[in-house]
Amino acid sequence: MIGFFVWNKQQAQKELVIGITPAFATTLKVVADEAKKQGLNVKLVEFSDWKTPNSTLNSGDIDANFFQHQPFLDNAIKEGHYQLKPFAVGAASLVGLYSKKYKNLNDLPQQARVAVPNDPVNEGRALLLLQQAKLITLKDPKNYLSTLQDITSNPKQLKFIEVEGPQTARAVDDVDLAFSYPHYLHLAKTIDPKDALEFNSKEDKRYAILFVVRKDYQDQGGRLQKFVDLYQNSPLVKASLDKEIGAGLWYAGWK
Repeated sequence: MIGFFVWNKQQAQKELVIGITPAFATTLKVVADEAKKQGLNVKLVEFSDWKTPNSTLNSGDIDANFFQHQPFLDNAIKEGHYQLKPFAVGAASLVGLYSKKYKNLNDLPQQARVAVPNDPVNEGRALLLLQQAKLITLKDPKNYLSTLQDITSNPKQLKFIEVEGPQTARAVDDVDLAFSYPHYLHLAKTIDPKDALEFNSKEDKRYAILFVVRKDYQDQGGRLQKFVDLYQNSPLVKASLDKEIGAGLWYAGWK
């Protein structure tokens, strides 16, 4: 229930600072506006990449961030030795394979150029979807950290182009096929997020976006929890997610 925590003027005046990426800016702004009406001041700091939000959080310059799922966080902690932990769970979205040149995966030519994310976790997710679409076979069909070197069968001799995760949405214009995310496609306006040639076949809450904090974070007065409650329960947030990601393309990771 929203407003569960006891609230006072001193807590309200202390600003809550959350790092985000552009794909989540509109919806988090909706939450911040709702929070302000309830006396909670929130500052959203926008980052253009997927590395700085964690390094900035780890150094203590922001209170939390919201841009990554658990597998990505696990890998970031391993590689960056960050002292971070998940605080709460947000929405997750389907991911898809998109093309502006072809209407069917069977129409892909030999040596078609395929854009995939260049970070280990999301590249693995892309390869699992390409395997689901029967375009490739992986050494371990269930390994979500598979790499290009784990491809054991590639009948169409697909040529993989590795790009920064957010840039997969723009790569749709330049390649034959791109793995991408509905919210980034909506932001880039390159193709309708609903027009995937293949979506992942099931809701996987492992990929829900997390509110992440430092391991020593103390949620004084329940400020972050109040923000999370608004995110998870506000009808305005649901409407924003429907608009920014697409009705039917997202699901609640906390349920």
